[in-house]
Amino acid sequence: MIKQTRRKFSPEFKSKVVLETIRNQKTLSELSLQYEVNAVTISKWKAEFLENMPMVFGKSAPSAPEESSPALEKLYAQIGQLKVENDFLKKSAVRLGHNPKEWKR
Repeated sequence: MIKQTRRKFSPEFKSKVVLETIRNQKTLSELSLQYEVNAVTISKWKAEFLENMPMVFGKSAPSAPEESSPALEKLYAQIGQLKVENDFLKKSAVRLGHNPKEWKR
């Protein structure tokens, strides 16, 4: 018995199908046969598109990147410290005759 996985459709493909649906040049059943997608699925994509359509025009200009928060700076400092400690321990291990490349992760 072969396990069948769900097909995943790209946003580009969904957009193409929805646009053809909105144009009303073909029926849902024709589009369903043409793209080999269930008509109910196409209807859901169309409803989702129509629901989210106002957001396309409501977006403002890209905002400037947020300034670093103190918590974020603290995390970056901790990452730097851990990297230095990790490098130090690797060098120490090599001096003691251990090969860090053989260690399992």
